[in-house]
Amino acid sequence: MDTTQLALLALLAGVVIGGSISAVVVASLRARDRARAETSLQVPDGVREVLHGMDDAAVVVDASATVLAASAAAAPFDLVEGRTLPTDDLRAVSRKVRTSETAVTETMRLRRGAPPAEPRLVTVRASRISPRLSLLVLRDITERERVEEMRRDFVANTSHELKTPVGAVSLLAEAIESAADDPPQVRIFAARLTAEATRLALLTQRIMNLSRLQASDEMTQHDVSIDEVLASALDAHVIQADSAGVEVVRGGTRGLYVRGDAQVLIDAVGNLIANAIAYSPRGSTVGVGVKATDGVVEIAVTDRGIGIPEGEQDRVFERFYRADPARARRTGGSGLGLSIVKHAVQRHGGEVKLWSRPGRGSTFTIRLPQSTAPTVEQPAPPRRGRRRKRAAAAVAGPHPTNGDTE
Repeated sequence: MDTTQLALLALLAGVVIGGSISAVVVASLRARDRARAETSLQVPDGVREVLHGMDDAAVVVDASATVLAASAAAAPFDLVEGRTLPTDDLRAVSRKVRTSETAVTETMRLRRGAPPAEPRLVTVRASRISPRLSLLVLRDITERERVEEMRRDFVANTSHELKTPVGAVSLLAEAIESAADDPPQVRIFAARLTAEATRLALLTQRIMNLSRLQASDEMTQHDVSIDEVLASALDAHVIQADSAGVEVVRGGTRGLYVRGDAQVLIDAVGNLIANAIAYSPRGSTVGVGVKATDGVVEIAVTDRGIGIPEGEQDRVFERFYRADPARARRTGGSGLGLSIVKHAVQRHGGEVKLWSRPGRGSTFTIRLPQSTAPTVEQPAPPRRGRRRKRAAAAVAGPHPTNGDTE
């Protein structure tokens, strides 16, 4: 073998040996980097920026359940950098995802804020970033579950409430047919049939009103006189007040206006007045007062009835809820009146508040944004009328007034 061949063979052997050594070095470096990544507790680049842009609560935790990075929305759940996860359920999810090849999703209740804050229902989705780092994303689904529960309750309650008058109408119709030869009994059954049909029509109308108020359609708004709203609502319940032996007194400021739908507001105020009359003892008084404070019109309906326990005051605005079911059925209550009031007021950009004490009565206050009175020129009275008024005032002299109370 000549010198040239030996040189080429030596060169080839050097290339092979050099390549092998380079491959070993690269493999060693990669293994080192992999080991560092597996044992590193450093948050990868860009993760903090992503967390800061998230609306949901999200944290990066290590194998000891210590929070290394957190989004702004995580603070109310006591998820703060440098602290361990606050609950056993969160720590269990963190451990579970480290041994799983896929993401882990759990539903649990976590307290949002310091006690006495109510626990919130949240879904926790955990994903593995590295063998020692995990990402936990928390989504509050409390409101979604509440709405879904309300929908189920609404369907169930509506079916139940409609079934009662429908069944009564059917039975009374059969009773009338079987008592065809007894005119007095027919009249009795016919009167009860009319009452049940009226109850069914009222319940159906209230369900339709509530559905309309909850719809997303924009409501036509005009300048509405509160005096006219109260006058219509009070006139509609004169017979009910007389039958119950309850006096309804209207007082407060006059000449106030709001923007909205007059009929919707009349129905809302009328529901409050009807409830106040129904739950007031005979011989008592129901007060309807109006005032304006800081651009807000307040309409308060006060009774001296049985009152509402504190534990039930947050639920009286729910659909079909009755604080006193037995009495509500005797008075024909459907459990929809206060829910209609709440949604009607909310559609007008306002709120309704409740004060109540058992045995002392209740006060429901509707608060609506005040609007300026429309500028309408009033025709000047005839001169003869002015002279007669001046003459009458001169003869009668000064006399006291009784303010705004009718």
